[in-house]
Amino acid sequence: MVSRSYSNLLDLTSGDSPTFGRGGRKLSRVATVAGVLSELDDESRSNASDAPSSVTQERMIIVGNQLPLRAHRRKDGEEGWNFSWDEDSLLLQLKDGLGEDVEVIYVGSLKEEIDPSQQDDVAQTLLETFKCVPAFIPPELFSKFYHGFCKQHLWPLFHYMLPLSPDLGGRFDRSLWQAYVSVNKIFADKVMEVINPDDDFVWVHDYHLMVLPTFLRKRFNRVKLGFFLHSPFPSSEIYRTLPVRDEILRALLNSDLIGFHTFDYARHFLSCCSRMLGISYQSKRGYIGLEYYGRTVSIKILPVGIHMVQLQSVLDLPETETRVAELRDKFCGQTVLLGVDDMDIFKGISLKLLAFELLLSQHPDQRGKLVLVQIANPARGRGKDVQEVQAETYATVKRINQKFGRTGYEPVILVDKPLQFYERIAYYAVAECCLVTAVRDGMNLIPYEYVICRQGTEKLDATLGLNPTAPKKSMLVVSEFIGCSPSLSGAIRVNPWNIDAVSEAMDSALIVSEAEKQMRHEKHYKYVCTHDVAYWAQSFLQDLERSCRDHVRRRCWGIGFGLGFRVVALDPSFRKLSVEHIVSAYKRTKHRAILLDYDGTMTVRNSISKGPNAEVISILNSLCRDPKNIVFIVSGKDTKTLTQWFSSCETLGLAAEHGYFVRPNHDAKWETCVAVVDFYWKQIAEPVMSLYTETTDGSFIDSKESTLVWNYQYADPDFGSCQAKELLDHLESVLANEPVTVKSGQNIVEVKPQGVNKGLVAERLLETMQKKGTIPDFVLCIGDDRSDEDMFEVIMSAVASASLSPVAEVFACTVGQKPSKAKYYLEDTTEILRMLQGLASASEHSAKQVSISPQRVIIDRE
Repeated sequence: MVSRSYSNLLDLTSGDSPTFGRGGRKLSRVATVAGVLSELDDESRSNASDAPSSVTQERMIIVGNQLPLRAHRRKDGEEGWNFSWDEDSLLLQLKDGLGEDVEVIYVGSLKEEIDPSQQDDVAQTLLETFKCVPAFIPPELFSKFYHGFCKQHLWPLFHYMLPLSPDLGGRFDRSLWQAYVSVNKIFADKVMEVINPDDDFVWVHDYHLMVLPTFLRKRFNRVKLGFFLHSPFPSSEIYRTLPVRDEILRALLNSDLIGFHTFDYARHFLSCCSRMLGISYQSKRGYIGLEYYGRTVSIKILPVGIHMVQLQSVLDLPETETRVAELRDKFCGQTVLLGVDDMDIFKGISLKLLAFELLLSQHPDQRGKLVLVQIANPARGRGKDVQEVQAETYATVKRINQKFGRTGYEPVILVDKPLQFYERIAYYAVAECCLVTAVRDGMNLIPYEYVICRQGTEKLDATLGLNPTAPKKSMLVVSEFIGCSPSLSGAIRVNPWNIDAVSEAMDSALIVSEAEKQMRHEKHYKYVCTHDVAYWAQSFLQDLERSCRDHVRRRCWGIGFGLGFRVVALDPSFRKLSVEHIVSAYKRTKHRAILLDYDGTMTVRNSISKGPNAEVISILNSLCRDPKNIVFIVSGKDTKTLTQWFSSCETLGLAAEHGYFVRPNHDAKWETCVAVVDFYWKQIAEPVMSLYTETTDGSFIDSKESTLVWNYQYADPDFGSCQAKELLDHLESVLANEPVTVKSGQNIVEVKPQGVNKGLVAERLLETMQKKGTIPDFVLCIGDDRSDEDMFEVIMSAVASASLSPVAEVFACTVGQKPSKAKYYLEDTTEILRMLQGLASASEHSAKQVSISPQRVIIDRE
């Protein structure tokens, strides 16, 4: 563990300055020495989420890589810094959507490097003046974190660039990943300084902080945590190449709400969770949710918008009017096409230039009339790829200008120096068409800004000589691969790699009728105005509040180490079954009903060896020999398989095919619980299942006497799930008038007679014991999947009926910590067998004094 110097921010505040620490907790510190922090650090830190809170005002802690601040060294000869808000920062702009009653605190780093000796003073100033908590990252560590892992690994990969060679991102560097984790942990420490976990909402932004949710959830199990990804999320085929793919996915799932700009990005994330973690999702009343250890992680699809007020204020500036007049005169008699892009490999600047070159080649009449203004913002990253993009851009611009330019006419104007916002807006105002042809981009708000600027103001209309009452017009050519593309239905969408298509789109944008330009502009303007950054922030906060609504009433347990940490959330009455408790109850009771599952309970599900081992048989026989016990196995397997497996258990009761067949002991015949006259419906269902089996590689049909099951556990998870939904609808349609039930389960679609479920066996057993005058005073029911929930429901409802003794001890137990109708759980098969062995030992001890009588044991298999 590296050494660190510390400063307590609360000690720095004085007077009436805001106090952010609550409950007298000691705050985390400021790291000032480079090094790698352990993922496992602070494992033993206490969870303060149970502390009472007296805070009533709603508070949002916004965490981003950089604080929404500008820093300037003092020019008066004194040492120190002056700070001001960065009005262009999205994190600052989103405050407009949170409401005046929401207190906002920012956590992030500063762009400027602050000397360690000045960090305490800077932290105090930012805390008191701006409600900002700075995370001071040592330069060496920050370089590995940002320029290393973020820009060298995540940024290219999330934009679909695989590190196929050292020149394309390079090979995975574990030290850069460790730096990424360390910085995320420093950010978690800073959030710890200000959070009141019972009341505050935390909103984490972008790919720089994707493992931060794990560190926050580890410290506060009930933290109200949202995450929004501002970059694309790649398809599973791209993302799965990341060596730390599982760690990042699990970290994101420690959020309550995960936001994406588009459905495609969300779909890719869900597909990754399904393929790599085996976690399925479903839509509930319009909301997409992932069930993750008892917690529902919500998925939000919400494209960000622009800050209308700020943009409008810049439009009204005198400087803007002056600059528009200058550009009007400069481009008098010419049509301006505009591109505004960062100078990086994903913005497609060179492809756009080639398309423009082709346009001038194919349309000589446009030479001298058409101008492409390309504003190239400084690259955010650095390295060889940025240098190559710059060199190629300069070379292409030079070639085009030499080829088509003449005195007084420059076809391409490259603006590669930083521009003030009002200067950029002036270019928007004079451009007839805006070209955004990035090959991959998270959102890109340039088209939105362009639309608002083309709407203009009265002063700008007068400057440009436009009729202020006439309808405004604008044209957009946008790439299919940018996040704002789906929202701009009036834009001309192009594949940026297809230079011919982009060139044709440019030409089409110029020859479109005035009326159509006006219609497209009006459509875009209405959308952009109503879906601004305030709408985006307000909508996200509303969904975050909804996602966290049940936090208070859930019991939470933290399990796992490092980045494998997750929280299990369960009903307050759900608890682990104590072996000592159940054995004690077992010893003092006289009439016991025991129902046990097999697959996933008595043996590991999907194990190579399916049949019971010697230990299982021995435990069952010991339980069966106790005259106080009646034991049954209720399974989804067929009668032949169960007969073969449990042939040595003579007094063990068996129920096959989810309770359709029942046999009280080895010598009895199989009986049916439900009278089914005919299974003619199989002739309808089986051909339909066969059709889907033929078209779904890895699927198969499991045909039993009473049921038909279509199993796709070996098929592609996405395609199998899609086919299962289609099959379910198809079967429900063709079997609508038949006496059957069509259900979907874990990797299966099942058709069975109506009324057949495992709960029937539990009902039948209790009724039989009641008729014989041996009302149970002890009931044990164990299972691990959905089909067992029917048994749990019957057992739990019987507590209030006459079918159980008034003082009956009832133990409905599921395997694993997960939502269930059962009130108890045991972790795995090993614990189940240990508990059953304890009961068997108690029976063997009492058998020495009690004569043996026929007994039955019921075990539920699936």
